[in-house]
Amino acid sequence: MFGEHRLRYWEAGSGEPLLLIHGFPSGAWDWHYLWQPLAERYRVIACDMLGFGFSAKPRGHAYSLLEQADIQQALLSHLGVEQYHVLAHDYGDSVAQELLARDREGESRLLSMCFLNGGLFPETHHPVLLQKLLMSPIGFLIGRRFSRERMAGTFSRIFGPQTQPSEQELDAFWTLIITHNGPAVMHRLIRYMAERPVHRDRWVSAMQQTAVPLRVIDGAADPISGAHMVERYRQLIANADTVLLEGIGHYPQVEAPEQVLRHYLDFRDRL
Repeated sequence: MFGEHRLRYWEAGSGEPLLLIHGFPSGAWDWHYLWQPLAERYRVIACDMLGFGFSAKPRGHAYSLLEQADIQQALLSHLGVEQYHVLAHDYGDSVAQELLARDREGESRLLSMCFLNGGLFPETHHPVLLQKLLMSPIGFLIGRRFSRERMAGTFSRIFGPQTQPSEQELDAFWTLIITHNGPAVMHRLIRYMAERPVHRDRWVSAMQQTAVPLRVIDGAADPISGAHMVERYRQLIANADTVLLEGIGHYPQVEAPEQVLRHYLDFRDRL
């Protein structure tokens, strides 16, 4: 429970804690291809954030990235975790950036952070049409009319050309979205896009000044936050540790889990 809201979380394995933070509009299922391989090495922890997956999706709630960071910290506290690593994706990247900023401003608990495709810099984030429509005054209507067909169309444009999602994967994504009537809150969840510019300077400063080891593993073919985002990261972050996965789109952990695992374990082995 977080306040009055019931949240779903999972943990497996042993060793140093690794917090997995999912993206929009799906949930912790996004990590399922990596779950067992990572659990063989680490204590893996993941939750469906508020408004996502199998967690509560309260109507009329003012969802925020800062609250989602509160939720991650509350989960770690509940599990007795004091120090931890982070692997994040998409929306989860912004939550991770907030955790990084808090870590720098308070008691140091982060041991490393790895970002997959996400809007680390608002100036390089290229939202798809669905996101733009959800942000518009008719966003609530767009959410209500959202369908598996429309989801599949959007996903086909953001996955790599040779790594398109299977029907089974699309079914799983759709289940995450429709559970607890998720389409009814999508127009509220999407407001994270307006939060990113507000916190941009603090978050970028945290990445520039932190002593926490950072790596970006990015699907280069992603139209939202692909190679162009990594180029900006290299401009702003000294000694940038980045890996580009050619031909891979916005969901590298689903499209190319073996590559993501290899590059993530390489990152961790170097620490």
